[in-house]
Amino acid sequence: MLVIVFAIAFFASTIGAICGIGGGIIIKPVMDAVGAADVATINFLSGCTVLSMTCYSVIKSKVSGDSKIDPKIDTPLAVGAAAGGLAGRQMFSAVASFFGDANIAGAVQAGTLMLVTVGTLLYTLNKEKIATRNVTGAIPCVAIGLVLGISSSFFLGIGGGPINLVVLFYFFTMSTKRAAQSSLYIILFSQAASTIAAVAGGVSNLDVALLAGMAVCGILGGIAGRAVNKHIDDAAVDKLFCGLMVAIILISGFNVVRYCG
Repeated sequence: MLVIVFAIAFFASTIGAICGIGGGIIIKPVMDAVGAADVATINFLSGCTVLSMTCYSVIKSKVSGDSKIDPKIDTPLAVGAAAGGLAGRQMFSAVASFFGDANIAGAVQAGTLMLVTVGTLLYTLNKEKIATRNVTGAIPCVAIGLVLGISSSFFLGIGGGPINLVVLFYFFTMSTKRAAQSSLYIILFSQAASTIAAVAGGVSNLDVALLAGMAVCGILGGIAGRAVNKHIDDAAVDKLFCGLMVAIILISGFNVVRYCG
């Protein structure tokens, strides 16, 4: 099982670094599907893996001088997303408590993720036909980040995901690679806040060796993803992203059936 989990973490982090989706959108549903752990533990492990990958990717881009981050736009977005991520976490906990059954909560999360991913795929396929905006100003950016953080955290159980790219495409008219870097920067903030909150709240049934291994795979995936990203263009990234969305829709559908079975 460890080999499978580490392979998932590495593959997801590699794709996440290329597309700017963090990798949690792959790790969470795939680990759910193979029954690697309970929902809460999977959320935490996924989050730590994503945090390690985004931390490496953002720092490496800055050190290498190829960072496209605009502090006037990306930092307010990231701060809002971090606050929203914490709120989204509380919302999911409330949903889980309401149902009183972790499997039902998992089914709700998987079903919502499937619907959101379908919408993301449709937008991506038709984005050239959709008029975009150029939002500026710290307050609007914080507000957009707040909604983004709540949505991503609730739908995925972690910070970040395909929703980031749609928001960045539509509200800020970013190119694919520019949006990917911005998304990883946002995920770094939101995931750091979420992980700190999770640790402060106490994490049970955690295998430290598994956590460390997934974090290392996250960094290795970030290294591999950066290497691949340098040799492909925006069109190739879009195709990879769309293929990934189709896979996530199918896996999420499987998880809904599994949790409800």
